[in-house]
Amino acid sequence: MREFMKLFKSLLVAPAALGLLAPMTASANELNLNDVSGYSSSEEIQNISEFNAADLAITNSRVDGLEARFNDYEAGSFSSTTSASFSVDMAIGAVDGNSDKIEALGTAYGYQIDLSTTFTGEDALSVSLDAGSGGVQLSELDLNSNGDGLIVDGITYTFPLGEKATVLIGDSTDGSALYSTACVYGGFTNTLDDCGNFSSAFTSATNGASLSASYDIGNGFTGAIGFSGEGTGNGLMTKESTDMYGGQIAYATDNLGASVTYANLDTATAWGLNGYYTFDDSSLPSLSVGYEFTENEGSTADQTQWFAGLQWDEVGPGSLGVAAGTKGPQSEDATELMAYEAFYSYPINDGMTITPAVFILESEAGSDDETGVVVKTSFSF
Repeated sequence: MREFMKLFKSLLVAPAALGLLAPMTASANELNLNDVSGYSSSEEIQNISEFNAADLAITNSRVDGLEARFNDYEAGSFSSTTSASFSVDMAIGAVDGNSDKIEALGTAYGYQIDLSTTFTGEDALSVSLDAGSGGVQLSELDLNSNGDGLIVDGITYTFPLGEKATVLIGDSTDGSALYSTACVYGGFTNTLDDCGNFSSAFTSATNGASLSASYDIGNGFTGAIGFSGEGTGNGLMTKESTDMYGGQIAYATDNLGASVTYANLDTATAWGLNGYYTFDDSSLPSLSVGYEFTENEGSTADQTQWFAGLQWDEVGPGSLGVAAGTKGPQSEDATELMAYEAFYSYPINDGMTITPAVFILESEAGSDDETGVVVKTSFSF
């Protein structure tokens, strides 16, 4: 831009100089050398020189102002501290066994834009824009289901508080956003991807206003708290509103991790215990486990949930995962329903990954179990 403006300034100054020289050139044939010699010492040439300098000064001033305007436009057109990432998930598959599902081949997609801006180099203003659509056959997949229209799925502002604390405030996001639940299993289905930590992490909250904070205790220990409020007509922290809050203590190393999570769910309390272990030998799988107990108020029965997952990160070109657990929280006075899944995820290139998977969800007596076979292709750019 600077070199362009220098050239532009030269182009503007040149016509002014040529304009001054043109009358003199046109009159050259009418003057003899003596007249020119005499004229060169006259007062008129001094006046012309003064006019030339003033004209050039004005031109330079105007060009400098134009250059400043260009620089301001360039600097403010798009912040250099703003980044964007994009992802697309496309799936095809079928679910057999449950009359509530259409037993036919179905498709689904999810599209997400994540924007992040920093103002100090340590904070982050993040916005997630989502769209997605799919049939009931693939509702078990963790894909966006808001329809073809792009909507704001979450907005957060994260900033450090001192050297060891981090704070997140936002809307339409989980109050447990800064939790460090001890699980290294990458779940495929909605039922098993929470590692058995469904209620204590209050991911099912209304996701209105949210607040989360974490603190690095040291020696591998971290602590976190979270709040998620309804944030609608009933307000926040009122008798009529639905408010959830909780906390977590976690410990993590390269090979071992554990976490204890507590949540007050307005009408219930939940405790979650999670842990993982990874072997130094890459041929052996990592193990992630979880157990959760929820105590409900009133006549509603208490609930429990458990989960176990194995994942091999290096199996051929990709990774293999298998998991089993309850089909979400299970009432203590009801028959326990189970969920199973297996997937193999392998990258085609840096921005494209294909994941074939199979899952089974048990149903109540009198209904067939759901068996799903799916292939999902994920793009990131």
